[in-house]
Amino acid sequence: MIRVITYGTFDLLHYGHINLLRRAKALGDYLIVALSTDEFNLNMKNKRSYFSYEERKLILESIRYVDLIIPEENWEQKRTDIIKYDVDVFVMGDDWTDKFDFLKTVGKGCEVVYLPRTPEISTTRIKNDIKLSLPKS
Repeated sequence: MIRVITYGTFDLLHYGHINLLRRAKALGDYLIVALSTDEFNLNMKNKRSYFSYEERKLILESIRYVDLIIPEENWEQKRTDIIKYDVDVFVMGDDWTDKFDFLKTVGKGCEVVYLPRTPEISTTRIKNDIKLSLPKS
């Protein structure tokens, strides 16, 4: 069995997220999603999610490509997750290219794949579009 892992916040889930999850799952048999906790987002990424961790987890659990969701609580856990879950393929969006190449030597050796993002969509863009569409007060 080929195990794949990816990480993210997955807030305001959109078709770009689905594309990433679909392509990640296609690289193996079992997809693990490490979902950023609210505390990690706020304290380490300096961002606040619209949906809570539990709400985002519930949404991700309904997606057929996702087999397991685990909490992402710190930057360093990627190494331990690869070993703990016997991961074969680590996947991130291509905005992270080269940032995780060091994981290739973790555990039994892990393939690192950077998938192209869906260019016309992002959570930030959605939030900005909503702000622009609201009446000014």
